[in-house]
Amino acid sequence: MGKVSKEKIILGLDPGTTIMGYGLISVNGSAIGLIQYGVIHLDKYTGHELKLKKIFERVLSLVDEYHPDEVALEAPFFGKNVQSMLKLGRAQGVAMAAALYREVPIVEYAPKKVKQSVTGNGNASKEQVAKMLMTLLHIKEVPKLLDATDALAVALCHHFQKGVTQSSSRSWETFLKENPQRIKS
Repeated sequence: MGKVSKEKIILGLDPGTTIMGYGLISVNGSAIGLIQYGVIHLDKYTGHELKLKKIFERVLSLVDEYHPDEVALEAPFFGKNVQSMLKLGRAQGVAMAAALYREVPIVEYAPKKVKQSVTGNGNASKEQVAKMLMTLLHIKEVPKLLDATDALAVALCHHFQKGVTQSSSRSWETFLKENPQRIKS
């Protein structure tokens, strides 16, 4: 008797404070399909707090509209500008909070891991990632803003990692059941 495969939807996010990319893919057995991708423009909002509010609202609306089974995010890379890192970390945290608010498991991947998974080269350019995604997901033309393809790449990376959720978003109850040896009496 054949195994019935269930479609899984993965939302990929490329957090940013000016432009945030998002991409949704469906996985059914070995078939990968493109659902939607785009960017959230945040540069029109003044004040970091308002941008964070918009990130939360838009990620929540994507979760509510598409009902992803998992959310994959690109982890911020370490730069020299501490203020930029702090703002990017906040943007990522708010995006995570929106997914967790709807109890969707989250996982994050380093930028090099994403590029390696999609192109085979951890140092690939955004353009190389976009070209590979065009082939894999049958996208007709390269989007103007590569933040969208970066987000799709994160979703695809998560799928290629066999969809293993490596996040700490699981409940304590689940953790304790899976790790009884770590309970002290």
